[in-house]
Amino acid sequence: MKFDPDKIREDASEDFDRAWNDSAKYIKKPLFNERYPITSINYGKPHPVYDTIAKLREAYLRMGFEEMMNPIIVDEQEVHKQFGHEALAVLDRCFYLAGLPRPNAGISDERISKIKEMLGDLSTEDIDIIRKVLHAYKKGEIEGDDLVPEMAAKLDVSDSLIVEVIDQVFPEFKELTPKAGKRTLRSHMTSGWFISLSEILKRREPPFNLFSIDRCFRREQQEDAARLMTYYSASCVIMDEDVTVDHGKAVAQALLSQFGFEKFQFRPDEKRSKYYSPDTQIEVFAYHPKLVDSNTKYSDGWVEIATFGIYSPIPLSKYDIPYPVMNLGLGVERLAMIIHEATDLRGMSYPQMELYSEWEMSDSELARHVEIDMIPKTPQGREIFEAIVKQCEAHASEPSPCQFPAWEGEIEGHNVKVSVIEPEEDTKLCGPAAFNEIVIYNNDILGLPNNKKWKKAFSNHSARTGVRFIEALAAKAATEVEDAVAKGDTEIETRARIIKTPAEINIKLSPLAQRYVTGKNKKIDIRGPVFTTIKTEIS
Repeated sequence: MKFDPDKIREDASEDFDRAWNDSAKYIKKPLFNERYPITSINYGKPHPVYDTIAKLREAYLRMGFEEMMNPIIVDEQEVHKQFGHEALAVLDRCFYLAGLPRPNAGISDERISKIKEMLGDLSTEDIDIIRKVLHAYKKGEIEGDDLVPEMAAKLDVSDSLIVEVIDQVFPEFKELTPKAGKRTLRSHMTSGWFISLSEILKRREPPFNLFSIDRCFRREQQEDAARLMTYYSASCVIMDEDVTVDHGKAVAQALLSQFGFEKFQFRPDEKRSKYYSPDTQIEVFAYHPKLVDSNTKYSDGWVEIATFGIYSPIPLSKYDIPYPVMNLGLGVERLAMIIHEATDLRGMSYPQMELYSEWEMSDSELARHVEIDMIPKTPQGREIFEAIVKQCEAHASEPSPCQFPAWEGEIEGHNVKVSVIEPEEDTKLCGPAAFNEIVIYNNDILGLPNNKKWKKAFSNHSARTGVRFIEALAAKAATEVEDAVAKGDTEIETRARIIKTPAEINIKLSPLAQRYVTGKNKKIDIRGPVFTTIKTEIS
């Protein structure tokens, strides 16, 4: 709350201790649903894959590599040049690009009649315009997304009418089926490197140290925990007259050491791809201490993380490249799984998909979804709430029958008296569960007493809602007082007996929290004997 610095200085000079004690009144007291942990600071979280890409970019740049963007769309003839006799096997894993053909939409007399029914009496010139626009579309002079506005503008009719004409008069547009050409989506970053290197050589002299991190596409038979049809490849090349296999080993260690890998093994790759020179294709196995005894297939700490080799002179010569090239590549997602301790590629990549990943909420997150339902809106209503809680805290164990005045004042011209009462004999002002607090513990939403038995549950302050049963009841009572004054009532009672559900004690759980807890077969256990009554007299 804003304060007057001059008055504060004056008060402090007269009596510092009193001014200091009074200064608390300048601090706003948060309303019930404005308290921590409902009040929280949200922060963005990077996606594991993109986070790993960012770290890989930094790692490559620190090593002195220059970033490149390689072609994603590759003609199949390039694949034949690069992979030779293996091209058919590679192309079998490629996605071919397809497009819709342009239909040859003729205009018969029958169609002309139907168009006139829909657009009104058209002239011969108008029909000729339609014919010319369709012909220009067929020849590719008009793009697909320009067809409707072009025809509408030339006929001076609305776009929506033209859409209806095309839909009802020219069914060939709806019957189109895609036709594939010779272009493919890159399945290996290698497909792009050959093209890029041949072009770079026209303008620069080696040595080149280049890297590219981008998508590749592979037509897998199915996706599973270890493979996706689209993935990110972090690939680099070194072009130099004197490049050797040892450069690949050095790059692998320099790159992966930045991610916590400590030891390395280099094993000949049994695949022996023909675009690499003989005996140069090497698999990189790296040891990561975080993997030891993990619940993964890498529990011994060793994981195959990269492959490198020296490009064969045969495909290089087809691109007029006269220099040896070392190429190293690794799958970004596999590295991301290690860094982020994930076990399923699909769940890590698409955590929002119910099909692929378990829905996980922390206790702290769940606590933000628990609120008091009925909340007083006026300053007097908030005073009544605080007064009720204060009297209950002070006299909870008083033997009954008993009555304690909590608040008296004026609301909208009416005199209001609020008391906490217990008319029955041989009991207490408040029941044993009145001061239970709503706490999230192991994803259970519980109303618990703050005692030694539940010490662990109460130790996590971010999972404590700070809402006790008595506060929720007091908020309800204060709200009902406000409503009663507005309606002209003269007396009301707000009572809580044995609570069995959150709603009975004025607690509201968000639908999301309810869905999560029930879906996880966890508990919502907010119940207990409250036995507290608030009586209000209005005159």
